[in-house]
Amino acid sequence: MSITVELTYDLAKALGIRRLELEGTPTLRQVLALTRDRFGAEGATFDKLTRVTALVVNGVIASRSLGLDTPLHDGDRVSFLKAAAGG
Repeated sequence: MSITVELTYDLAKALGIRRLELEGTPTLRQVLALTRDRFGAEGATFDKLTRVTALVVNGVIASRSLGLDTPLHDGDRVSFLKAAAGG
């Protein structure tokens, strides 16, 4: 099973890549953990950058009822969506 993970600009800048291809990730919780692992000793940076992000699966914000336990399927696209405000 292959999942594409699209990063926010800030995450991409910190890691030096725009997207990840992950294998064998059946839930959002695992995607989150594997993406954080890419930061290694800089895990606090990941935590800071994702504090105001939502996880989106195939263009739809993850279900509140399932949250991080949302199941994923081969070919799914998971995106980190940064909250924005403006006026």
